[in-house]
Parts: sequence; structure tokens; C-alpha cells
Amino acid sequence: MSTTADKTASQVTLDSISREQLRQLPARPIAPGPKPNHDHALPVPSACVSEEEDQDVTESTRQTLDHLINAWLGHVTAGVSPASIMGAYADWAWHIAMSPGKQGQLVEKAWRKATRFAGFLPSATRGCECKPCIAPLPQDSRFKADEWQEWPYNAIYQSFLLMQQWWHNATTDISGVSEHHTRVVNFITRQFLDMFSPSNISFINPEIIHRTIDKHGLNFSDGFTYWLEDAQRYISKQPRAGTEKFIPGQTVAVTPGKVIYRNRLIELIQYSPTTSRVQAEPVLIVPACIMKYYILDLSPHNSLVRWLVDQGHTVFMISWKNPDKRDRNLGLDDYRKSGIMAALDVVNAVVPGQKVEGVGYCLGGTLLSIAAATMSRDSDKRFASMTLFASLTDFSEAGELELFIDDSQVDFLEDMMWEEGYLDSWQMTNAFQFLRSNDLIWSRVIHDYMMGERSPMFDLMAWSTDGTRLPYRMHSEYLRQLYLSNDLAEENYKVDGAVISLGDIKLPIFAVGTRTDHIAPWQSVYKIHSLTDSDVTFVLTSGGHNAGVVNEPGIPGRVYQIADKSADAPYVGPAIWHDEVPEREGSWWPEWDAWLKEHSSGVTDPPSMGAPDKGYEPLCDAPGQYVLQR
Repeated sequence: MSTTADKTASQVTLDSISREQLRQLPARPIAPGPKPNHDHALPVPSACVSEEEDQDVTESTRQTLDHLINAWLGHVTAGVSPASIMGAYADWAWHIAMSPGKQGQLVEKAWRKATRFAGFLPSATRGCECKPCIAPLPQDSRFKADEWQEWPYNAIYQSFLLMQQWWHNATTDISGVSEHHTRVVNFITRQFLDMFSPSNISFINPEIIHRTIDKHGLNFSDGFTYWLEDAQRYISKQPRAGTEKFIPGQTVAVTPGKVIYRNRLIELIQYSPTTSRVQAEPVLIVPACIMKYYILDLSPHNSLVRWLVDQGHTVFMISWKNPDKRDRNLGLDDYRKSGIMAALDVVNAVVPGQKVEGVGYCLGGTLLSIAAATMSRDSDKRFASMTLFASLTDFSEAGELELFIDDSQVDFLEDMMWEEGYLDSWQMTNAFQFLRSNDLIWSRVIHDYMMGERSPMFDLMAWSTDGTRLPYRMHSEYLRQLYLSNDLAEENYKVDGAVISLGDIKLPIFAVGTRTDHIAPWQSVYKIHSLTDSDVTFVLTSGGHNAGVVNEPGIPGRVYQIADKSADAPYVGPAIWHDEVPEREGSWWPEWDAWLKEHSSGVTDPPSMGAPDKGYEPLCDAPGQYVLQR
């Protein structure tokens, strides 16, 4: 095997690594938090080294080998730490083994379910006329088709739901098991059961059987063709079939504008006005750096940016660079300084003398909150207000995504990132799909590969496949300081060596939560009420993390709730808020527009595109170059 100095870690065969070859691999950089210091070149021993120095070499070599093994294993397990999963199941298994009362309860439940199912069987032969013995959950649409209500398919899916319910009881409410381990075991068990759902088995799924008869089996031939194409695209890390119809700058992200600033981390887009007069305060949008910005500028009919411009707002948008291994040491503070603060300086140059309406989406909202708290601490008053879309500032209850975040899992991810210098977008995409496997994985398997019908591609789905990488240091800091330690909410987060507090933010806040958000649960987004000393307008809208934000007017069936809370008003919990605030029909976008204008100082002429006299002349047309990076 070659031992050249430019050989990368991923090219080394793990079963043939020598000590000399390990010394040539890159050392793992310092990770934030209580991690050992490996941010130095591995020393090369000579004939004269001391015993202590030789021990240092041995330790570094051992740790490098550990990182390599975990990085290799991570590619096999899609980034999930086996130790984390096994630890959760061991915790569950030991405690249930020592809980005879729980075991007795499970035996009783099994007997009752078997009795209920036996009583159901005679009436099941009547098909749709019989009453089911267990109803699927509201979000479970696998067995809604009429074919599932006929004998014997109704008995098949009813027995599966009863078994699934029993396993839910078996994996929850066990004394002594940590809450995190309980959720992990329950989630993984549910995923395993869903894998073997009757809906996923072609010869007992009546919809597939009827489809096969109608198509004379050609549905499986077509499905295999689709599977082969998707597998080839996945292996080569190409976007899904159909995404070629949604190209930024051609069919999506087409709102006219100019890139007026670029640094190593961002491009700043200024959008062209469409009204003769505009609001005096410009809008600066900070999108999530996990995905590309154009979720807020999709097709013309559902582009939030285009809609804002049409309402008379001057809009600036940050477009994040897709980082590579050269950016491995970029941290959260680099995203604040070279991202938000750099963009704010440019906006102030284009629109001098005016405060700025700050807007953040998802992780962009978290970064915006950090920047706003830092500015409040430093008496920087350039923000007029702050709007947060599905953004967490308290990570103590961060939804199902935190199932993949504990010390073991974070350390495992750090080893994977250590190898390449970043977290690849496919790992995040797989994690998000895993959280909603029935909707995003198994329904596609059934529809595309078994029914033989290609699922239509649309703009939001195409965007979701256009992911970005995250630098090693930034993602490590994000997981350790925000998720694991919850430093921002606990007032332990430091910027420039000094702690910041969200309580210092006095800006009016408009916060949006979405009802079915599995990434930023609305109850956690709601905590902004108690973390800041501000007037807060809170919106709870139908939809999920993405569809709830891309919520253009004119679409029937959408609803929202909205209420204001002044800074000196007593706190009301999310459950009471949800029950007492009336529901309204339609999109919340007009409410936000009215709120922005309420906090505006008036209207003025549109500003120039860029500020050439200050060094910020237009560089190219929107959407720029960074959004096109793969």
C-alpha cells in the first residue's frame, strides 16, 4: 500500500495501517467542550526521543486509529453511533428485566389485545361494515384505502396495529430508564416495526395486488427501473430524478436582484424593488446554513422574497457558501461575524441611517438571536426588530432530532467529520428522512417501486435534496454548546470571551412555530416568551418545519393562531395559549407584513442597488454563485 504523504484517511485500508502510516494522517482538530487536545501535528519520533515523548506519539497514534475506525463505521451506519443505540437498549433491557410489575402489565395487555382481536375476527368478514378494534393514529395514512377494510386485509392490518401498540407500551413508562434512552428505544423499535408493516409487503398489500393485476405485473418492472436509477444517483451522490427541472436562477430562486457583497462564507443578495415607495427599514434575512436559502425564494407563486418585495419592502438575503474541507475550522462565531455582522455592515452602507428588520429561519434564527444578544450587550442598536421562523433558542426539548444527539453520538459524528473536515449533506438528509420514515421513505418505496408510479417532483421537494455541508468545528460547537449543554438558554454561551444573555434583547419579536414541526417543536419555539424581555407576537401555523413557513396566501385549508404579549405581561404556557387563542383561516404572511409596517418609521424612495461609492457595487445577478455549489 502506498505511504505517500498526500494519502487521505479515506484511502487507507483499515486492516493494513502501520504506525508510520498513521503518523501521516491529519490530526483531529480541537473540538469544543471537554475534548482532548489533538490540534497539533503528530510528532515523528527519532532515535533520541524521551520515553514521555514516545508515549505521546503512541497516544496520538491510538487516538488517530480510533477516529479512523469510527469514521469508517459511520459510513456503514449512516452516521448513527452503534454504541449510543446499544447503550439505550441495554438500559431498557436491564430495567425491564428487574421490573416484574411492568412484565405482568405487559402480559395482561397482550392477553387483552388477543381477546379483543379474537372478538373482532368474526365481524371482520363483513368488510367495511365492521367496526375496527383499533384505529390508526391521525397521521397514519397507510391503511386508509377502502381495500384495507375488506377481509382478510382488515384482520392483517388490525393485528399489526395492536402489536405496534403493545411494543409502544413495552418501551415506555419503565422505572429507572433515562428519558433519552426511553425515547431512543421507542423510536428505533417503531422504525423497525414500520419496516415490516403489512403496507410494505407486496403480497399482503391489497393496493399493490390490485395494481399488479391491472398492470399484468409491469408495475414491478417499472418500479425496478426507478429503483435502479435512484440507487445509481444515491451512490454517485446525485440529486433525485426530476430535480433537474428546478434549477436556481432558472425555475426557482428567480426573483430579480444583485449580489452586492461576497466573502469566504456568504454572498449578500439585494432584491430589486417592484414598488415606487418602500418601507424605510430594510429586511435582512438569515436562512439556515444547513440548507440553501432559496426555500424562501422558490417558484414565483410561493416565494416569500418576491411577496415581501411586492408589499414594498427592501429585502436583503444571505446566501451561505457550501463549505469544503478547507473550511473545517470555521466556527459558530465565524458564521456570526463573517455572516450576519458582515451582511449588516453592507446593508447599513446601502441604506444609511436606518435600522434593520432582522429575520432568521431555523438555525439562521438561532444565529440571529446570538448576534442580537451580543449587539444588545455591546450597545449596538442597529436592529429595529427580530423575526424568527421555526427557530430554537432553548434546546432542552428539541424534538425528535435530539434522539440522535448525546455524548456518544456527537463524538461519533466528530470522528466522521474529522476525516473529511465537514458533515456531508447526505447524512443530514438521511437523518431528516429517518425521522419521518413512513412519509418520506416507505410511502415512496410503495408508490415508486411497488406500484410502479414515479412520484412527481415539486419545488419544495427538489429544494430538500439540494443540501449543504457543515464545517467540522461549527457543527461540533452547535451540537455540544447548544444541544447538549443548552448554553444559550442557560446563559453560559460566550461571545468574544464574555457571556451573552437573550434577556438583554429588547427588540420587538415576531416568532413563528409550526404545528407538526419535528425539528423545532413549536412548544420549544414558544419559549422565546420567557427567554427575552421583549414584546412578542407569536404565530402557530398549520404545516411542518418547511411547509408551515412557505405558506403563501390563497391556499385553502391553512389555518393559524396569533397573539401578542407585551414585555410586562404575565407568562402564559403553550398549552393554555393553544387552547385560548382563536384559530384563523389563511396564511400568516399578511399578519407579518402588517406587523413589519407597524414597526416601520414610514416609507421612502427605494435605495440604489448596492453602494458603489462605498465599495459594494453589484457583482452579478441573483441568485449568485454560492447557491450553485455542490
